[in-house]
Amino acid sequence: MKLVLFGATGMVGSRIATEASARGHQVLAVSRSGQSPVPGVTATAADASDPEKVGRLARGADAVASACVPPRDGSDPRGPFLALNEALVAGVRAAGVGRLLVVGGAGGLEVAPGQALSDQPGFPEAYLPEARAHRDVLAYYRTLDLLDWTYVSPAAEIAPGTRTGRFRVGGDQFMTDEQGRSFISAEDYAVAFVDELEQHGHPRGRMSVAY
Repeated sequence: MKLVLFGATGMVGSRIATEASARGHQVLAVSRSGQSPVPGVTATAADASDPEKVGRLARGADAVASACVPPRDGSDPRGPFLALNEALVAGVRAAGVGRLLVVGGAGGLEVAPGQALSDQPGFPEAYLPEARAHRDVLAYYRTLDLLDWTYVSPAAEIAPGTRTGRFRVGGDQFMTDEQGRSFISAEDYAVAFVDELEQHGHPRGRMSVAY
């Protein structure tokens, strides 16, 4: 498959590029720097908030993926991150690409029906703006009818680690292990993400990944 990946040089994006390339997919790695996250992967510089550029790069692709993250400059990220995703969708539609996979957040996962993780007492204050930005973006995707999107939420903790290929895949519910920890390595998250690219198991919905 031909995959156009935005945010390809970040912690998660670089591992998605690595996993997809290792499986033989053709990856165009897009970032503001234009650096290649993986030797041999084609890379280019572009801003995902430019729908015209997104459309040109996405044309002819089987799928587009976004590993972009909300701004972390101290300002409220909700508006800018939503605008970026709206621009991305506009570009994908203009290119005639039917599928979009999005690296999501964990804060909107449900600890009980109608109760999000980020609304619970003790949720780290520093992560609230980013969690709210991700929740706004998921709400936006759920309004779309003419695009086959999948929003992939990680566990509460995601960090560089080991690729084991062993993890659980869920939906809207927050998952923890037997010790009550919610964790996934960035490498195994990438495995699940590329699995979804290949298997198309969660069209127009959210999936989650955790040990």
